[in-house]
Amino acid sequence: MPCPALPDGFDFTDPDLLQDRVPLPEFAQLRQTEPVRWITQPPRISGFDDAGYWAVTRHADAKYVSTHPELFSSNLNTAVIRFNETITRDQIEVQKMIMLNMDPPEHTRVRQIVQRGFTPRAIRSLEDTLRNRAGSIVETALANAASDGSFDFVTNIAVELPLQAIAELIGVPQDDRTKIFDWSNKMAAYDDPEYAITEEVGAEAAMELVSYAMNLAAARKECPAKDIVSQLVAAEDEGNLSSDEFGFFVILLAVAGNETTRNAITHGMHAFLTHPEQWELFKRERPDTTAEEIVRWATPVVSFQRTATQDTELGDVTIKQGDRVGIFYSSANNDPEVFDEPEKFDITRDPNPHLGFGGGGPHFCLGKSLAVLEINLIFNAIADALPDLRLVSDPRRLRSAWLNGVKELQVSTG
Repeated sequence: MPCPALPDGFDFTDPDLLQDRVPLPEFAQLRQTEPVRWITQPPRISGFDDAGYWAVTRHADAKYVSTHPELFSSNLNTAVIRFNETITRDQIEVQKMIMLNMDPPEHTRVRQIVQRGFTPRAIRSLEDTLRNRAGSIVETALANAASDGSFDFVTNIAVELPLQAIAELIGVPQDDRTKIFDWSNKMAAYDDPEYAITEEVGAEAAMELVSYAMNLAAARKECPAKDIVSQLVAAEDEGNLSSDEFGFFVILLAVAGNETTRNAITHGMHAFLTHPEQWELFKRERPDTTAEEIVRWATPVVSFQRTATQDTELGDVTIKQGDRVGIFYSSANNDPEVFDEPEKFDITRDPNPHLGFGGGGPHFCLGKSLAVLEINLIFNAIADALPDLRLVSDPRRLRSAWLNGVKELQVSTG
């Protein structure tokens, strides 16, 4: 099979690349010619003492890696495919306290506890409150728009509902939501020089968030309330979370729940405004399939990684024990073997077996139903109050090794 002609040194986790674009043409090339491809990296550039990783680009292979944790570990090197080169191994080891970076059986134990907060009943109980909050968010954005009707969609609309949903879910006072926003930004944006955030600042933010969550957990142990925190921590000896575990769970919510949904909403708005026929269709019919297509189209997490626990075969390639394996969801979600015309933004797409919530297996997104609810509610609110919204400028993208993030999207009601 011929090797695709990628430029020398091309790296799908290069944050300069993702600041500019998602490399869909290169993904397409690999899917056709070398779907499991070794990507060489200079030593330590990603924070790991190795020579690179395997890029997995086909939908079927991404699902296989995701659903075989006994072969592909989230714990050995964490699920984050690239840190800063200055990170220490001890700092990486600390990240293993986060559920995202656990393997069964420990992952199974923690997930069985935290999923109490994400039952269909728990999510339904939030719907009316979040619907009201979505309407209020859009009305406030409209009221605070500049004299010409322009405003930044990211900071005025996209960030708000995910933050408020998390605050509602775990009982964080709404007045503290800006702290959660600030801490999660610092943890996720260490690759972007505009934020002037170092790995150390990101680690400090993570510890501040953990400390905040642990204090919240301690308060609920002392005086339980009718909220998810009390359910998760009130009786530690009865299979609940320790204060430490709850603290790291909140980190997962702040980044995996907040950042991803915020970016899905932003990319979804951009997609609607650049595909006006889809916006007209949504305003008219509000199809139930909309949120899933927005997540497929956006794929907020470009990639996570696993580490091979033993020598194994994947796509006619031998992966050695200890090799890192990148699961590229952005590529899998554009695989023409699975999706008809994947380059089309189609809110009626059905079926839509995208991997935007993970490829199945133990790490399938716990908060999927909440994210779908948030996306539906915010776009319903926008369609009702801002039906003639228009794009003012191209999105300004986040410099990141693994997030498909947008920092700013200028829109206008005028």
